[in-house]
Amino acid sequence: MTPYPDTSRQHEAAMQAGLREGFTTGTAASAAAAAALRLLLTGKEAACVNVALPPFPAHEGEVVRRLDVAVAFCRLENAGGARSAVAGVVKDGGDDPDATHGAMIEAHVCLSQGGEYGDSPDFPDSEAAPARAGVPGLITLEGGTGVGRVTLPGLPVPVGEAAINPQPRLQIAAAVEEECRAAGYAGRVRVRIVVPDGAERARHTLNGRLGIVGGISVLGTRGTVKPFSHSSWRATITQGMDVARAAGCGGIGLSTGRRSERLLMGVYPLWPERAFIQAADFVAFSLGQAAARGFEHIAWGCFFGKLVKLAQGHAYTHAQTAPLDFALLAGWCADAGLRAGAVREVAAANTARQVLEIVEREGALQQVLPPVTERARKCARHWTGGTDVAVHVFDFDGRLLTQVVA
Repeated sequence: MTPYPDTSRQHEAAMQAGLREGFTTGTAASAAAAAALRLLLTGKEAACVNVALPPFPAHEGEVVRRLDVAVAFCRLENAGGARSAVAGVVKDGGDDPDATHGAMIEAHVCLSQGGEYGDSPDFPDSEAAPARAGVPGLITLEGGTGVGRVTLPGLPVPVGEAAINPQPRLQIAAAVEEECRAAGYAGRVRVRIVVPDGAERARHTLNGRLGIVGGISVLGTRGTVKPFSHSSWRATITQGMDVARAAGCGGIGLSTGRRSERLLMGVYPLWPERAFIQAADFVAFSLGQAAARGFEHIAWGCFFGKLVKLAQGHAYTHAQTAPLDFALLAGWCADAGLRAGAVREVAAANTARQVLEIVEREGALQQVLPPVTERARKCARHWTGGTDVAVHVFDFDGRLLTQVVA
């Protein structure tokens, strides 16, 4: 695996520390799909393919990152008397392995000149319902054996579809489009992602709790995996703060990840890039470090789920150690005047996204969010030792839902 240059500050710190990046299941699936399709269209077996990385579409002015990914195997198959191809990529978590590290991610690909499925053959693994990719009219994307099925609302994938998240769908579609253009092929393409041991691996994830059954999820909002131990990430946070302070930054913008950081930058457009730090799940640590360095203005940007965990007093908000307390959240919603039936739905919810959908459906965002945000602010002030913190809450479409400004 040879990554193209990535300009993120965290990436640079990781490379300096000698840590190796990995890649996501979405990138593995994209590379496998590209290799299988290339074999079908050109007869060439690829030992390595180069794929584009999320986000899709790329943000204005941002160079599309790409990655070389090794292909474990690639072969032609006969399915229903017609030709198809399958390729496999071993998912590599780098120096931050998870339950999917080492999994064989396969893409089974066939061609069709007909309608939605046209005259394309069925795959040997035909049990899965299709999950649409990001290019209607060209690609049909499915999840096969070992790819989970979404059974509960509140996730970014509709109930009943394969647990292939939006960005990986677009990434797979982009890889397929590139191969089609290179070969001059204008027909339809059918892709099925298979993870042979996905069901077993999923037992070691949170998928069951989220209502994703039968396998793993295909994920990846940035395409690569940043390798950080707790100590190295904390060191990166403090180093970034030291640089910002030394550069004369009076304010520091803390966020839980890349997307929330980008949105927080929009709230503070006059602040330089070095004034923003991805604190991830290290809430108490990063807030305390910011206060200790004497920043005059501390801002925290997050999505609703992390807001609730902050309001519930979690010092570290990772899902494995800091589950969201839906009963407590339901009580807060009741205190804010949400009707009883909706409160019961909140208590029975599975994800923060689902709760937000319920509250928005009830037209109660401005009833519920401000008091929850104020609770989060009080917890944040506890960790700063009394220094005030501005809290900004975004939704998954990038809207600023509410804020409590210091």
